Amino acid sequence: MKNAAFLLLTAAFALGLSACGEYSQVANYKPGSYQGKSDTRPWEAGQFAGNKQAWEAALANRAQSQNEYKRTQ
Repeated sequence: MKNAAFLLLTAAFALGLSACGEYSQVANYKPGSYQGKSDTRPWEAGQFAGNKQAWEAALANRAQSQNEYKRTQ
């Protein structure tokens, strides 16, 4: 019985110590180069396919649809 209790206590102690481990979470950057994915402008992909005027019109239309005064009339 003492042997099982000792093993259980040792396992709990080892598990507790393993939870306290901490490792470095600092990113390594290479100076002068961007390592992420390149960004695209909102109007270059999807339904607008590079048409900035259509994107701006859709944005203005969406903003007007959120206007409570315009929606009640």
